[in-house]
Formats: sequence, structure tokens, C-alpha cells
Amino acid sequence: MISAWSRRSLLAGTAVLTTGGAAAAKEDRLSEGVAILIDSNESYVMGHAISYSANLAKHFAERGAKLLIEVIANGKGIDVFRADKSPLIEPLATMRQSLPNLNYSMCASSKTIAEAKEQITIPLIPGANLVPFGIGRVVDLQLKGWAYIHA
Repeated sequence: MISAWSRRSLLAGTAVLTTGGAAAAKEDRLSEGVAILIDSNESYVMGHAISYSANLAKHFAERGAKLLIEVIANGKGIDVFRADKSPLIEPLATMRQSLPNLNYSMCASSKTIAEAKEQITIPLIPGANLVPFGIGRVVDLQLKGWAYIHA
């Protein structure tokens, strides 16, 4: 039998699984949301994570389901939500307008470390929020029943 923890945990870039027991393995069971973690500043990784958001929203909308999605930037991945560095400022803004259930979160700890290293204040893109610890946010959401994707 697969443990609840195993059902909630996803491997990088794999399909979204549902939470709950075998009887709860229905497509409409994913009612909480999906957390997508970005911890790389590689453009293609950031782009894939944002693409996952759009594809998931479309996938569940076609089934009449409302899905909450939170993209969480941690470590070097915070570049995705930096107004001074993000290669995706326009696509991120467009997605936020078209997907009201999409949230962007940046790890405040990673931001503080980067600011100290670079000796600057890092500006966030519009719509991005700070969370104390990116990885802590991922775990908090998983404990609430959210699925997890590591981009």
C-alpha cells in the first residue's frame, strides 16, 4: 500500500497525483492546489515552471475544476520574480491577469542572502509576495493536501 506521504510527493516534472486513499483517486479530488517550486535561475527551468502553471490551469478548467496554483521561488530561482533580472516579466504579468488563482511567492531568506551578496535591494515583480522560507511554504502547502512539482 502506498503511504499518504508518497501519494502527495511528486518527482520532478512528473504528473500531478491526487491525495487521499484509493477510493479518493478521482480526477476531481485535487481540490486544494498545486505548489510548483523553482530553485534554479536557468531560463528554461523558469519557463517550464511557468508553462506548467498554464497547462495545469487549462487541464483542470476543461474539467470544470478550479485549481489553486502557487509558484514558489527559492535559492537561485528567486531570479524569476526579480524585477531587475527576470527574463519572464511580461509572460508572468499576462499569466497573473488571465489566471486569478495563480500566486507567486519568493523566499524572503533567499532574497536577504542575495541582497547581502549583491549589496542591493532586490525589487519584486508586481504580484509577487514574500514568504519566510520557500521550502517551508512548499511543506506547509503539502501538509494541507496540495500536490508538489519541482520544476
